Amino acid sequence: MSPKCKLERLGLNSCDLTEKSCDIVASALQSSNSPLRDLDLSYNNLGDSGVKLVSAGLLSPDCKRQRLDLSCNNLGDSGMKLLCDGLMSPNCKLQRLELGWCNLTEGCCDVLASVLCSPHSELKDLELRDNELQDSGVRALSAGLGDSHCKLQRLGLSGCRVTQTGCDSLASALCSNPSHLRELDLRYNHPGDSGVSALSAAILDTITLLVHHGGENRTKPGPRKYGCQLTLDPNTANRELCLSEGNRKVTQTPGREEPYPDHSERFDSVHQVVCRESVCERCYWEAEYSVPEEAGRVSIAVTYKGISRKGQGSDSKFGYNKNSWRMACDKHTYTAWHNKNQTHIPVPPPPYRRAQVCGDDDGEGVCAYRVGVFVDRPAGTLSFYSVSDSDTLTLLHTFHTHFTEHTPLCTGFGVFDSSLSLCQLE
Repeated sequence: MSPKCKLERLGLNSCDLTEKSCDIVASALQSSNSPLRDLDLSYNNLGDSGVKLVSAGLLSPDCKRQRLDLSCNNLGDSGMKLLCDGLMSPNCKLQRLELGWCNLTEGCCDVLASVLCSPHSELKDLELRDNELQDSGVRALSAGLGDSHCKLQRLGLSGCRVTQTGCDSLASALCSNPSHLRELDLRYNHPGDSGVSALSAAILDTITLLVHHGGENRTKPGPRKYGCQLTLDPNTANRELCLSEGNRKVTQTPGREEPYPDHSERFDSVHQVVCRESVCERCYWEAEYSVPEEAGRVSIAVTYKGISRKGQGSDSKFGYNKNSWRMACDKHTYTAWHNKNQTHIPVPPPPYRRAQVCGDDDGEGVCAYRVGVFVDRPAGTLSFYSVSDSDTLTLLHTFHTHFTEHTPLCTGFGVFDSSLSLCQLE
């Protein structure tokens, strides 16, 4: 790097970087001229080879990096172990490491605990949210947290499927080494009253314990732990849309209007409807649709509540403005839309379609397809998944955005010569 470069923070998130790009990144990490302290590589696809190069950069005595964000890279346990080679180095200056949504399991927690135990480690902030660590992984991690060499001040375990058993391990570690930790994030887990009590008894007054949004459903794998129940709002439905099944199903009725009363929030021209409930911080739901006609299609959307309800202009159509995002679905294609920009998505092979055969007038049946939607509002992500017959989720597309903090978000649907139902999540 040029000695004239004064760059201290570099954001390369969502840049479609692969392992081929990491050779350049590693060179920058090892440059004695680089003042770079903060490197964001989140939402890329580095692979094991790429992570190995990044780890090699951390080994350099010239590396000055204090913060590294690798969130939403599919590191897996193998990639994490490669990264730990760099984290164990006496030359590593890293103080903050973000590894949310990295497909980690309990299989990497022993080596990560070794990093925390290392007298050379400067790590003070470790974010592990939304990895499948579970109680066994937390137990292994606690061995490092309880070591006297551990300098960790913040540990993020939100959405890691932790129960009372994992909380007991953490409580024991905090009793052994209470002097450094200042915040423990266990939101969206299932600690139970006894787990919270054990932690509360172990922590000092100086430690912030976050345990809200807990419950038994938080032990489910993947985004389903954030499942929410939604209902369609009849006051918003276009008059050519018929709601049924307790306002959980919508069907277009061409040429026939429903006797809905006048309402300021009703879509008067576009065949759309939104849900009553606002989207919370982290929210997952599934919708199943059937398209009996070749021209039939549906739109599954997230929109700010203030979207226009009048006319057929871009300001009222999901995906045609900056205030809404949608996945357009028909028998053969998926297309992601935002602000009139579209991304065509390859249709998963047949095993990744939910083929539920329903009888029709011809006796041939109609295939139904299921799509899952996950909103992580603080992270600024909106992800769409295809759901298979075996309930396997296959990622179709992720939007990266900055959701306005205090503006209500809601789910919306567009239905054209078809029908759509909100699924009951178990």
